[in-house]
Amino acid sequence: MAPRLPPLRDAPITFAHRGARAHAPENTLEAFRLALKLGASGLESDVWITADGVPVLDHDGVCGSLLRRRKIREVNRQDLPDHIPSLDEFYDGVGHDFELSLDVKDSSAFSAVVASARNVGAEDRLWLCHPEVDQLVGWRHDTDARLVDSTRLAKIKEGPERRASKLRDLGIEAVNLRNIDWTGGLVTMFHRFGRYALGWDAQHPREIAKLLDAGIDGVFSDHVDRMSEAFISFFPDHDLSPRGRNDSP
Repeated sequence: MAPRLPPLRDAPITFAHRGARAHAPENTLEAFRLALKLGASGLESDVWITADGVPVLDHDGVCGSLLRRRKIREVNRQDLPDHIPSLDEFYDGVGHDFELSLDVKDSSAFSAVVASARNVGAEDRLWLCHPEVDQLVGWRHDTDARLVDSTRLAKIKEGPERRASKLRDLGIEAVNLRNIDWTGGLVTMFHRFGRYALGWDAQHPREIAKLLDAGIDGVFSDHVDRMSEAFISFFPDHDLSPRGRNDSP
């Protein structure tokens, strides 16, 4: 099955949402490693900053028992549960031969995140997501990472075409919408402005296929096996191995 509309990229990124979340405990090194073994070309997580300035990967940003919940930003790195990896530990344990999408839940984590990626030569494969365009603009001159407007179609009050034009003018490379927001026409419109189109929460084969058919540039799914199977059906000649990936725009 060939895609009806082409992506801007040589082939779309298949982002494993919180690692292989459907197959292993989310946001653990085990889940991230497994996602790559299952064929993901990208990994996704949320990043927070600890009280002592260490970026760590966790979804909710809290730790501890139900009766003693504490925000990660209030806890030193050494006092966090062992299953929560720091970004440095992530790169040490998983590598960096893949795209990495991070939802920056605590904006004060930005500098430490960029420093960690830059230290291993992975800044150019980093996608930083945030719901506020003004915050992304504030980061633009401090990183070579791709910046992503993470939003919903209903929240784009000025309309998607004006948003796409704005993102182009501001140097924000991508927009990330929930899979149900995307149509082939909408993907094409963002492509017309040279912006990458990313789709999250694609869990079922039909949802993944719909995005690939629309020419999406990146898919986020918990089910890496389903995502990899769909990718191969659309791009049978594309090598999923790290050496075979051509991820240039």
